[in-house]
Amino acid sequence: MQQKMANLPTERIVPCAPFSHVGVDVFGPWEVVTRRTRGGAANSKRWAVIFTCMAISAIHIEVVEEMSTSSFINALFRFTSIRGPVTELWSDRGTNFVGATTELDLVARFVEDQTVENHLAAHKIMWKFNPPYASHMGGAWERMVGVVRRILDSMLLDTRRKPLTHEVLCTLMAEVCAIVNNRPILPISHDPDSAYLLTPATLLTHKTNNSKVPCTSYSLKDTYKSH
Repeated sequence: MQQKMANLPTERIVPCAPFSHVGVDVFGPWEVVTRRTRGGAANSKRWAVIFTCMAISAIHIEVVEEMSTSSFINALFRFTSIRGPVTELWSDRGTNFVGATTELDLVARFVEDQTVENHLAAHKIMWKFNPPYASHMGGAWERMVGVVRRILDSMLLDTRRKPLTHEVLCTLMAEVCAIVNNRPILPISHDPDSAYLLTPATLLTHKTNNSKVPCTSYSLKDTYKSH
């Protein structure tokens, strides 16, 4: 007797454009230096919003300055401006997400902000929550959060003795996205004549996986030369 795997959600198997069905999560925070004064450096916290494509497991990360509805909405607008329209957004029932849907009226009601209303109506975005006590249904994007954390932690090991700024954090997040999106999503062939790897980045850009310069090749003096 063997345990059978349940069918994958429709959002994972129906052919569609990348980032049509998206899982959303927020993680962090990180301490960043916002300004320097005679009394020392002023620090502030930053969080990251991760958008995971349910079809090809590509990710997109936006850094936000605070855990507020307005900051999350701005991150959402930046994401859709770069990646294109979204059909569905999936998330857990975090208070920040519930607040966002209340303000944006993504579920049932209309918004008072005409600009936001026009944006959502034009892109036909629907927001769906996982059922209560069913966090396993968000495994597709929760897994990506863990991968991003491990890569970012290894990068921060080289910069732990230097002050982390907002600009550098955004740069590191972009590099993390590049690394995650260049991972193979199909088993790697052992045939030497079949060196092509299918990655999320290939599906997003229609470009082959070019070799990237590792972030460790950059000098810390160059990274923090403004300080």
